[in-house]
Amino acid sequence: MRQVKLGLWGPVVSEVCFGSLAISPLQGRVTEAEGASVLRYALEQGVNWIDTAEIYDNYAQIAAAIKGYPDVRIISKAYSVTAVEMRQSIEKARTALNRETLDFFLLHEQESALTLKGHTEAWEELLRAKEKGIVRWIGISTHAVAGVRAGALQPGLDVIHPILNYQGLGIIDGNLPDMLEAISFAAELGIGIYAMKIFGGGHLTHDPEKAVDFVRCIPGVQAMALGMSSREEVDYNLLLLSGKDIPTHLRDKVRHRERKLYIADWCQGCGNCLEACPQGALRLSERVAVVDNEACVLCGYCGRVCPHFCLKIV
Repeated sequence: MRQVKLGLWGPVVSEVCFGSLAISPLQGRVTEAEGASVLRYALEQGVNWIDTAEIYDNYAQIAAAIKGYPDVRIISKAYSVTAVEMRQSIEKARTALNRETLDFFLLHEQESALTLKGHTEAWEELLRAKEKGIVRWIGISTHAVAGVRAGALQPGLDVIHPILNYQGLGIIDGNLPDMLEAISFAAELGIGIYAMKIFGGGHLTHDPEKAVDFVRCIPGVQAMALGMSSREEVDYNLLLLSGKDIPTHLRDKVRHRERKLYIADWCQGCGNCLEACPQGALRLSERVAVVDNEACVLCGYCGRVCPHFCLKIV
């Protein structure tokens, strides 16, 4: 598998990072054991780093899957605002993942310089953790052009995880050219960049070669996180990236597996999901949540805040 260096100061990793949201309870596609099995299979194929987050609630699943793979690198993320919250988030990850040192830790979903300013204490705690050797590399994830620009100027930042695909789906401010310009700016500063949502939450799977080639051709983007919830998806994505022919039966099985956000008919219209959706894909109509499927990127963040468990990706 192709190996890449993540930015000027980062490690050498596989071009593919395993996006574990797809096997987490947050999306509910598979059981914990099934997800761990898929992850272990990906590691056996040469994928050597994993993307997760505190809200994915799957540290135990990852810890079980990586036994026997001490060199696999893990990225986690948290919404922590204060120094105390960040310390708690870091210690939670270290304990649950059985790691003395965390490879990467990011501030989750930063939107702009103002957002980062509001997380100043948490960022300073990340810097201290990096100085102590508790965390090796730090950064942010973002769905925003302004987030990439602000992150590039954040003191001590090593890596940015931006949303990126050839249609610009999921960008919450600006447009695709704006995002490409911001990424170029960050890359020139030596920051490591690995893309998310390259298939636009499933909207771009009709032409996966185009989606992969687009991201690969952007200077400064070294790698991409791909969500995979079956062995077939692992095989499909690795063949796709290797440029090898994908058997028709495998292509059909993976590409025809369409998903959508399901909203149960017992929705109470509380509105919590609207606030949690980074894409603005949800609205209330007659006191019931309604999704704009074109805007939804199937992140599953809405489901975690629903007190009645009405939302699920199926």
